[in-house]
Amino acid sequence: MQLQEKRDYSPTEYLELEIISDYRHEYIDGQIIPMTGGTPNHNQIAGNFYAALNFALKRQPYRVFITDQRLWIPKKRIHTYPDVMVVAGSLEFSEGRKDTITNPLVICEVLSKSTRSYDIDEKFAAYRTIPGFQEYVLIDQYKNHVEQYSKTDEKKWIFSEYEEESSILTLSSIQFQIPLSDIYDKVDFEAKE
Repeated sequence: MQLQEKRDYSPTEYLELEIISDYRHEYIDGQIIPMTGGTPNHNQIAGNFYAALNFALKRQPYRVFITDQRLWIPKKRIHTYPDVMVVAGSLEFSEGRKDTITNPLVICEVLSKSTRSYDIDEKFAAYRTIPGFQEYVLIDQYKNHVEQYSKTDEKKWIFSEYEEESSILTLSSIQFQIPLSDIYDKVDFEAKE
C-alpha cells in the first residue's frame, strides 16, 4: 500500500487498502501507520506464548490468535494487530466484517524499544474500553521481565510483575500458567537488533 498524502482515512478506506496491502498497518483515528517488522526474539516470545496458550486451551471454549488477527476498538477508532489474543466463547466481529474481531478477553504484547511506551500507555487505555477485556500481559524481549494487569472490577486493575526465570505467570481470567523459562525458551538476549 502506498499512501501518497497525509490525510484522515475512514475505517472503511483503511480496510480497503489493508486488504490489498503486502504489509500490515494500524489505523488510529484516521491515520494509517505502517507496522515495523519484528525481531527473531519478538517472534520467538510471541510464538512460545501463543503455542503454550493454544495447547493449554484446546477443546475448551477459547480461541487463541497470534499476530495477524485484526482487532477493532470502536470507542478509540483503532484497528490493530495484538501479538497474542484470547477470545472466550464465540467470536464477535466488526460490523459487516468476518476478518476483524472485537471481543478479546486476554491480550499479550511483546515490547520493543519503538513501541514500549505506546503499548503500556495509549494502547492499554484503548484496550480497556473493550467491554469483555480482562487481562493484559506485556513481555519484554530484552530481559526476563513480564508485567500483568488483571481486571478485578470496573476501572480496577491489579498489577503483577515477574522477573525470575523460575517465576510462573498465572493468568486470572482463564486457567493457565507458564514459567518465564518457557516464555523465553530459545530467546537470545545477547542478539543485536
